[in-house]
Amino acid sequence: MSAAGLGGLALVGRGRAVAEPQVGGRPVQVPEAGYVSSQTCRACHPSQYASWHRSYHRTMTQVATPDTVAASFDGVTVDAVSGSAMVLEQRGRELWADFDDPDDDWGLSRVRPGSDPGQTRVRPRRIKRQVVMTTGSHNQQIYWYATGNSRILGQLPAIWLTADRRCIPRRAAVMRPPSASHVSETGAWNGICLACHTTNGQPQLDTPFGSQPILTQTADTRATEFGVACESCHGPADQHARANRNPLRRYAAHLTGQPDPTIVQPLRLTPQRSSQVCGQCHAFWEFADAQSERHANSRGLPYRPGDDLAATRFIVQPTKNLDSPAMKAFLESDAGFIRDIFWSDGMVRATGREYNGMIESPCFKKAASQDRTMSCVSCHTMHKTDDDARQIGEWADDQLAPRALGNDACLQCHRDARGPQRTALQQIAGHAPQDVSAHTRHRADSSGSSCYNCHMPFTTYGLLKTIRSHQISNPSVQATLATGRPNACNLCHLDKTLGWTAQYLEEWYGVTRPALDSDESSVAASVLWLLKGDAGQRAIVAESMGWTAAQQASGREWLTPYLALTAKDSYDAVRYIAARSQRTLPPFRRDQLPRGNPQLLINADGTFNAEVVNRLVRARDNRRVFYRE
Repeated sequence: MSAAGLGGLALVGRGRAVAEPQVGGRPVQVPEAGYVSSQTCRACHPSQYASWHRSYHRTMTQVATPDTVAASFDGVTVDAVSGSAMVLEQRGRELWADFDDPDDDWGLSRVRPGSDPGQTRVRPRRIKRQVVMTTGSHNQQIYWYATGNSRILGQLPAIWLTADRRCIPRRAAVMRPPSASHVSETGAWNGICLACHTTNGQPQLDTPFGSQPILTQTADTRATEFGVACESCHGPADQHARANRNPLRRYAAHLTGQPDPTIVQPLRLTPQRSSQVCGQCHAFWEFADAQSERHANSRGLPYRPGDDLAATRFIVQPTKNLDSPAMKAFLESDAGFIRDIFWSDGMVRATGREYNGMIESPCFKKAASQDRTMSCVSCHTMHKTDDDARQIGEWADDQLAPRALGNDACLQCHRDARGPQRTALQQIAGHAPQDVSAHTRHRADSSGSSCYNCHMPFTTYGLLKTIRSHQISNPSVQATLATGRPNACNLCHLDKTLGWTAQYLEEWYGVTRPALDSDESSVAASVLWLLKGDAGQRAIVAESMGWTAAQQASGREWLTPYLALTAKDSYDAVRYIAARSQRTLPPFRRDQLPRGNPQLLINADGTFNAEVVNRLVRARDNRRVFYRE
């Protein structure tokens, strides 16, 4: 079967049809090396194809057209954080942008040799470029333009926020130090993004990415298919398609239920190998050696579903390999990597890297048998199943399987435990409300009785939001003190202190109460994090202040003044998140403040304890925070 369904002809210019491999100015889709594209799969697997086609994996990369871009290009002006605004324009079916050249380095490239750059630098030149590709659609959509240099792409300095339905400057959407110098993203799609945002991506750079200025390089970048498609998870399908042209073979396989050796079925792999299929993209990793990096910059990554991912990549696990030669060499070249990506105890703190968290979970590391080993597919499914009553858009939001909705996700394994060593969770497997409450000490129907909320709290950050940690853990004040990571209890009970949390963890679960200083014992933990914490902590708390469950548990009236304090935060991302949380609150009324609440630093007359607030702000952790988003 052919792959013509990919769109072997592309419309270029003013409607002129050109074969995809001959399209200029952008990467192209060319099935090769045993890859045949999702269109080939569609013929025999229409149901699986249909649900995948509605997923955000499919739209991870698209050719930019009026049909695929979320933002309006109808003469829209996008304000800039610095420099001049960008103007988006549609010319027929083409999309164009007028903006400051990100590779002009604020005019320094045009400073006369020997002159003082501080006196002679000029504003960057304005350029007009055609937008040819997009990345993402679920949370954000990034736009890439043709640079005019082979197939190398540049990134527009503004992105689309899906939930907010607006464009904002790209710099405002990432967690980067306000003093950080401008970094051009030109060539990043060719050398980095395509590895996870396409199927069988091949940079085909003429020299290793980053070895020299990208605009002095050329690239014939290509992929079998844009987006994360069938063969990203099942491997090259040419042999499978050829073998199953024989209907007798297909029927025999269906009747016997035997696995087909011509294709990879992740559900039939061991939990370790099936999770690695997801981990090829959802992990922090580094090349095993310089030769591997050179090969990847040319021909793409060698991993194929079913392989051992660790055989060709170095998976970063600070708790396991921090002292390994590979990690030491890596940290010598990028000293801030561990600090910026992981909490100090090794728990991952940046989104999109759930594999790193999952493999550190006791449910993965300490399972008694393969049958009880947690894997990515314990909770997630790549195809919506017939027994799933949700609308496909709801399913696509996080692709949870029906078995993973609510506490059933954990009870898949814990409900069948036997013997005297049963955990508290295993003891509530009967789902009786009183049993759930006996363990959680919250109403059975409350957010405090959610396994997810207590053991997978929202402590992972990226893309202007928080997501659940994928390293299963117990609430711990001691871990909070050691790492600075907010704990589950205080992310919901925003008005309570660490001392309050420590008291109840000790009374209810026998967790030893750690020593606390006066602030930790008397001031709400969320207030301490928001005033004293680093930018990552401040973002997490600002997001939690907009969480309905936390507002219900903590009250809403006192949140507005604290969120207002972030209006002057030095990090764009923190300000944006706080403003979004603020919009979930009713108009502020001072007469509704919980007066005389020292934990919230509110005096009896309704004023704030300015002395303590200012002292905490002066003690803020102003270290540079840079998330690799």
